[in-house]
Amino acid sequence: MKILGISAYFHDSSATLIENGKILAAVQEERFTRKKNDSEFPINSIQFCLTETNTEWSALDQIIFYDKPFLKFERILESFYDQVPRGLGAFIKIMPVWLKKKLFLKSTIQKQLVELNPAHKKKIQTIPILFSEHHLSHAASTFFVSPFSKAAILTIDSMGEWATASISLGTENKIKVLKEMHYPNSIGLFYSAVTAFLGFRVNNGEYKVMGLAPYGRENDAQTLSFVKQLSEKVIQIYNDGSIQLNSKYFNLNSLSSLLRIKDWESLLGIAQREKEATLEQKHCNLAKAVQIVLEKIVLNLAKETKKITNCDYLCMAGGVALNSVANGKLLDSGLFKDIFIQPAAGDAGGSLGAALAAYHIYFGKKRTIHPLDAMQGALLGPSYSKEAIYTMIHSQGIQNYEYIDDFETVCTLVAQQLSQQKIVGWMQGRLEFGPRALGNRSILADPRNSEAQEIINRKIKNRESFRPFAPSVLEEDTEQYFDLKGASPYMLQVHPVAPKQLTDIPENFEQLSMSERLYFVKSTIPAVTHVDFSARIQTVSKERNERYWKVINHFKKLTGCAVVLNTSMNVRGEPIVCSPLDAYNCFLQTKMDILVIGNFIFKKTL
Repeated sequence: MKILGISAYFHDSSATLIENGKILAAVQEERFTRKKNDSEFPINSIQFCLTETNTEWSALDQIIFYDKPFLKFERILESFYDQVPRGLGAFIKIMPVWLKKKLFLKSTIQKQLVELNPAHKKKIQTIPILFSEHHLSHAASTFFVSPFSKAAILTIDSMGEWATASISLGTENKIKVLKEMHYPNSIGLFYSAVTAFLGFRVNNGEYKVMGLAPYGRENDAQTLSFVKQLSEKVIQIYNDGSIQLNSKYFNLNSLSSLLRIKDWESLLGIAQREKEATLEQKHCNLAKAVQIVLEKIVLNLAKETKKITNCDYLCMAGGVALNSVANGKLLDSGLFKDIFIQPAAGDAGGSLGAALAAYHIYFGKKRTIHPLDAMQGALLGPSYSKEAIYTMIHSQGIQNYEYIDDFETVCTLVAQQLSQQKIVGWMQGRLEFGPRALGNRSILADPRNSEAQEIINRKIKNRESFRPFAPSVLEEDTEQYFDLKGASPYMLQVHPVAPKQLTDIPENFEQLSMSERLYFVKSTIPAVTHVDFSARIQTVSKERNERYWKVINHFKKLTGCAVVLNTSMNVRGEPIVCSPLDAYNCFLQTKMDILVIGNFIFKKTL
């Protein structure tokens, strides 16, 4: 049985193809169109899924969309009705889109697929189309690929149809929804509002707020005031993790601004930061405050989840599940023995969840539970053959390259380059599904180089200087470098750097400014140590990604360090690279020293 899952029309559209419950292919549309967070119908992703797996339209048993348009339309209508006359302009703009494309989605999907392959029009029109609820898709995307036969499921995001968070119980091939929180009360919307106030783009800049938060002073009077105002005036927090938004501070039906800026400025006593304006301590303190509030809410939700399910294991998905700082603290709380977070936890993962929900819930098919998980390291997108790389080389007239037959020799060369403080582009095998580069579309550097963070942020990524980089560590050496027991293969947990890797921590650390903290941090791996001595860790095992494990292992043999700096291969504002040409273009427009694609080594022409 082959099922095609589709996610589209909000952000991060994607497609997933499964066969008998196994993931064959999954990829985001942005990787092909090169439009970051592309929300359009995933024509290219669908085509890849079918071509990659040699699947004919006649072989598809089911198509399923990741949410229910009529329920979402009901929520939109009721929301506008409650706010009349406010939001009339937005209503006039979005209604034609809904009536033409989104509301009658079955015919829209069929039309788009027929345009993709007109010769199979009759067959396409006979393939049954299902619709899953948004948060059920999130829940299915994490539980059905988890290593647990029974687990609690917590999903948190901005909004689906009505639900903004849900608590469910997963047992074998079943999911039972136990509790939901409904729009407009949304943790994701709350965090996004602060993201916008800090001058970052909603649905894209939330992770920047998380990265900025450690620069805030937790016990500073301003930070404490921000926490008080946010948790008492903007939202009301209940012990079960539910919240209530104060509508005074939000433009829920506006297409231009999520928040009422003047009311926020009056409440917080600071002006909204303009995009690209200099970041000041007050902005860092606000980021710290919203992160504190978010962590409290997530922990309350987790406690309620534990209370009503009494499960030892937890699965998480939804955009808020990408907040790796909150994830790390939740794991450290000991509420659950283990936590699994789906690596494409946002809306991109909806296509996967919808397909799995159809297979296990609608068709009642049994699960195959994998000891690690069923995500195959999230390496589910396109890969490119030696011949395809040669084709790119010849089409671009590239001459300054070398092909090395032996992969071990490639790893030795890369390890040497890294040890000499070179920045290496590293493209191998299948593209990662989700927002993180996990060693197949990555930029690598020596984490011991204290200047690497600034160099990559400024000369390669062209992004804000405060942004941290993740360490990739050999799984067997994790505890030597980080305060983490167990695996973190998808870079979704933040934990402290191990004390033995740190020196010269000043006693007045909390009182230091951003620049002072950077100056005083002393770590054996400074390029991947954040200012609060934490790191967003990726553990790398030979079983999940052998080629990436090998290059890190070669670096360890050469230097004694089992960690490399890993960041996604892209520049600011662009998606992670997909094809060899994408990687080569990224290489040319940045200050990377060498590029490795498969066994090919590229250097810049002198």
